[in-house]
Formats: sequence, structure tokens, C-alpha cells
Amino acid sequence: MNPTGLDLPPLLAAFVFGLMGGAHCIGMCGGIMSALTFAVPPSMRHPARMGGLLLSYNAGRIISYMSAGALVALLGTLFSLSATARLILQVFAALMLILMALYIANWWKGLLKVEAVGRRLWRLIEPVGRRLMPVVHIPQAFALGTLWGWLPCGLVYSMLAWSLAIADPLQGALLMGAFGLGTLPALLATGLAARQLSHLIRHPATRSVAAVTIIAFALWQLWTLTAHNLS
Repeated sequence: MNPTGLDLPPLLAAFVFGLMGGAHCIGMCGGIMSALTFAVPPSMRHPARMGGLLLSYNAGRIISYMSAGALVALLGTLFSLSATARLILQVFAALMLILMALYIANWWKGLLKVEAVGRRLWRLIEPVGRRLMPVVHIPQAFALGTLWGWLPCGLVYSMLAWSLAIADPLQGALLMGAFGLGTLPALLATGLAARQLSHLIRHPATRSVAAVTIIAFALWQLWTLTAHNLS
């Protein structure tokens, strides 16, 4: 996979990484999703309304991911002017994927230090989000979702490193959109109280399989880069 040229396989990979990161999403954002669900007055919690609110939250969240992906990829264009710089960005993206895998499996929590970088921004955004609660209308849910997407998250930052390596705003946005769609099943399951699916996603074996798969992908990416540059 060449992260500087986006076609279906990278988009599919980003979607799968989102699916694999579901355990972390439930742990980090599941409580938020449950709180938003139960904040809706009981008289308004019928399936159609709740489904619309949950989808709106997540649509806003994914759009914020796409915006961040476009911005970071635009920054990447400033650093990828030479072949050496492009190679460094690609290696960095692959290493961030490995860190993401270790994070998902709970084998190493180094990405928590990366999350600390975004906490200052989140302190400014969080009070705005509180003013939108309790959410009872779809536009409110969408607006809150766009703010929620900026919650400090090591998985999101790992994927943003990939967007940085792509160095194309449109492609970076599409990559983050695919990743965001991959996280949907876990968060929708939490919002709809689908306990069996949530337990399966959070199971240590599931997390380990996901981590090994992502590490294998990242190592293959590094091998491809090495072989290409040695040939």
C-alpha cells in the first residue's frame, strides 16, 4: 500500500481499522453515547427518534474527522516536497499504525501521551457542547457530533498521521471518512444498548486479533517502502 496514492484498498483498510478499533471506541466514547441517549426525555425515546439522533451524532463526528483529515493532509503538502520527506512521512504513518495496534490490544498505552496534545483544544470545545444538551432535535445532535469528533483520541491521531503522509486534502478527508464509518457499528451498538455486540468487540481475544492484523499491515507497508527505495 502506498499512502501517497489513495485508491480502494487504503479506504477499505481505513474502514477495517475503524472496525478493529471498536473496543477502544466503546471504552472511550461509549459512556458519552449512553449519556446522550439517556439525557433524552423518556417520553421522546421512541425508536425512530433515537435512531435519528444516534445517526446525527455520528454523522457530525465523522464530518469532523474528515475536516481534520483534510487539514492535516494540507499540512502534509508542505512537508512532502522532496522524496526523502515523503518517505519519512510514510514511515511515520506506518509506525503510528503499530502504536494504534498496541493501544487497541492494551499492550502499551503510549498513545495516551499523544492524546494529551489535544486536551487543550478539547477544554475550549467541551463547554460549547454542554450548551447543546439535552439533545432532543436532530440539528442539535449533528452539531454536538461535530464537536465530539474533536475529543482527544489516540486512534484518530494515528489515522491522521496516515492523512499527513497522503498529503492531499481530498484524499485525507476520504480516508478519515472511511475510518469514521468503520467505528459506527461499535458506537451505534452502545447507543442502542446492544450488549452482546459490545461485549464481543471488547473481548481481549477480539482486541488481540485486531492488533495483530494492524501490525501485520503496517509491517507490510514498511517492507514495501524499503523494497521500493532499495530497488
